[in-house]
Amino acid sequence: LSQGGAWLLGPKPATLLRTHTAHVPCPGPSGPPRPPRLCATGPWEGPLQCTNGHLMCAGCFIHLLADARLKEEQATCPNCRCEISKSLCCRNLAVEKAVSELPSEVTQCKYKRIGCPWHGPFHELTVHEAACAHPTKTGNELMEILDEMDQSHRKEMQLYNSIFSLLSFEKIGYTEVQFRPYRTDDFITRLYYETPRFTVLNQTWVLKARVNDSERNPNLSCKRTLSFQLLLKSKVTAPLECSFLLLKGPYDDVKISPVIYHFVFTNESNETDYVPLPIVDSVECNKLLAAKNINLRLFLFQIQK
Repeated sequence: LSQGGAWLLGPKPATLLRTHTAHVPCPGPSGPPRPPRLCATGPWEGPLQCTNGHLMCAGCFIHLLADARLKEEQATCPNCRCEISKSLCCRNLAVEKAVSELPSEVTQCKYKRIGCPWHGPFHELTVHEAACAHPTKTGNELMEILDEMDQSHRKEMQLYNSIFSLLSFEKIGYTEVQFRPYRTDDFITRLYYETPRFTVLNQTWVLKARVNDSERNPNLSCKRTLSFQLLLKSKVTAPLECSFLLLKGPYDDVKISPVIYHFVFTNESNETDYVPLPIVDSVECNKLLAAKNINLRLFLFQIQK
């Protein structure tokens, strides 16, 4: 414990961190976790421990749970192979305290406004800014960078203007949807998700989702994506033109960037193609895969001629 600036009754934070991170799994840049290995991908947040006391950071813990879901196995500690889950693992307050006292501030380059994408630990900022190439770029080069930034900003504004326009429609419906995991009947089964039937805009619908476009072994890749498909189960007397989007549920912390999709449903064409679920990155995808069910919110806007 720390009292009055002195470290008492135990090793110092850095020593404690080295002692407790010897068996942390860490997903490598092009493959699944390779235990035992020090978790050094950073930031080292939310340390959890198995029932035998072996530690892993929150990101690696979620990755292990997602891998187990993809392989239809029970997730295990990479060191002792005991079962791990959100209910079986617990926090380690001593390591949390040690980690909180280590420098972990992430900052950005002061030339970000002229296009420098660098971000990293504060102690590396001075070295980077001294070598940053952006201040020495010519006026024409900077104009090209600023034009790209302006285009990105315009796309964001166009998206939000489109959402505000859809919210003025007469027929709008939304519902909470729960994707449940299932397995195909193939010899090598594949994971997919499907919702129970639900009713929106007086029609019956189903959503389906798949991982990495149903590739053979998604658990062998650190890059994870989800795509989804909207199916109309009701019979319609006339074409039903709709815009739709999926957002995170009210109690989830997953980061999803809104994307509006458009489709005309008929009795002959009653299901969309699989479209990407716009998750920010693979870490956020692992959060969804690690959960027992995936809870999202669907918005449907009926377009009337």
